[in-house]
Amino acid sequence: MEIEGWVKFILNSLYDGILIIDKNAVVQYVNDSYTRITGVTYDKIVGKYLREVRPGARLPDVLKTGKTLLRVPRKEGDVEYVVNMSPIKVKGEIVGGISVVTEITDAYKLTEELKKSHLTLEKLRNHVKHLYKAKYTFDDIISEDPVSKKVKQMAKKIAKTDSTVLIRGESGTGKELYAHAIHNESNRRNEPFIAVNCATLNSQLLESELFGYEEGTFTGAKKGGKVGLFEVADGGSIFLDEITEMDHNLQAKLLRTLQERTIRRVGGVSEKQIDVRIIAATNKPLEKLVKENKFREDLYYRIQVVPLTIPPLRDRKGDLKQLIEFFLEKIQRQLKKRINVSENAMKVLYKYDWPGNVRQLKNTLEFAPNMIEGYTIDTKHLPKTIQVQAIDNGDALLIKPLKETVKEKEIEEIKKAINIYGDTVEGKKKAAKALGISLATLYNKLD
Repeated sequence: MEIEGWVKFILNSLYDGILIIDKNAVVQYVNDSYTRITGVTYDKIVGKYLREVRPGARLPDVLKTGKTLLRVPRKEGDVEYVVNMSPIKVKGEIVGGISVVTEITDAYKLTEELKKSHLTLEKLRNHVKHLYKAKYTFDDIISEDPVSKKVKQMAKKIAKTDSTVLIRGESGTGKELYAHAIHNESNRRNEPFIAVNCATLNSQLLESELFGYEEGTFTGAKKGGKVGLFEVADGGSIFLDEITEMDHNLQAKLLRTLQERTIRRVGGVSEKQIDVRIIAATNKPLEKLVKENKFREDLYYRIQVVPLTIPPLRDRKGDLKQLIEFFLEKIQRQLKKRINVSENAMKVLYKYDWPGNVRQLKNTLEFAPNMIEGYTIDTKHLPKTIQVQAIDNGDALLIKPLKETVKEKEIEEIKKAINIYGDTVEGKKKAAKALGISLATLYNKLD
């Protein structure tokens, strides 16, 4: 097999390496690129049986099978390359074989680096999912009262959709608890859940937190800019608590995000597509705020796609007993002692209006154990606000008749005197004298 003239010039001009063997697997030709890529010099390989020089060579197998081999990876020292091998046929007969050697270029290496980057990004995304995870499920929501059960059933239905949800209810009713549960019941449960209290940040900070910003947008901006919470929550849910605290400009930006499903970073010019479910919450009368031009009407209709109202605790007293048991169980574990609630105290707790709702109940049950010396919470151990309302409502449970109070005090003092002077006749004489009564009177009271 002779390779002469123009063919030789053409093969030598190729950037890829070329190796040609005859039908006996003896090397007939290699071009300059082949020696550059593999490091094997011309005189060390041409005229030699290929496997003498390259023991792992597969081109001789191509002579036997007549089948092409593509993208076979090879490595010589620190040099990596891929080889395409084909038989050379003349009138249907295999007369030799050719290998085309392609060096793994910087572009290929870049592809590998990109793959590594994608793996790193995936790890980061998994970390974000773990970091921003909804804590509560519907199992954590106590609902013994028929009113509560109805709300919970509706919330479970809402969770199955991707619609925007507006949770309404007084402060302390558990709106965030429901937001967590809705996310965990949805098909987004494995994606991030991010809760943002709109009242805790000023307008500028809230905008940059939600939408992120580009590098150099303002003094103190991070190099490279900052990813906003909407981008972090992509694929998941974002809970905007106290949404009425947003100013009008930010409300307009949120409206665009809801309508277009895109966000634009502060200082940016391009829009980025996102897939985020918005769950909003408020304890304020939105309709009144719309009339007063304190909340955008168009945003009001956009967030109230699926409304969910959490009733106040005074309208679902059927939950009270289980809530008390739930909170007391946690407190008992913390204090490492058993705590009971007296019958009278329980009646007062049931009669109270709970303007602060479940949050106030929790605080009350954390306060009361600090006031007791034993193991039982009585009416006198409850916060004064609760005691005052009970008195104002004509609740006699908090006030003992004077006769009963005097009797209890007498018993207490008599026991004290006997303990001091003893239970003998002489001791009782001294006790009677200390108490300012006759011995006969003391015996009567002891009886």
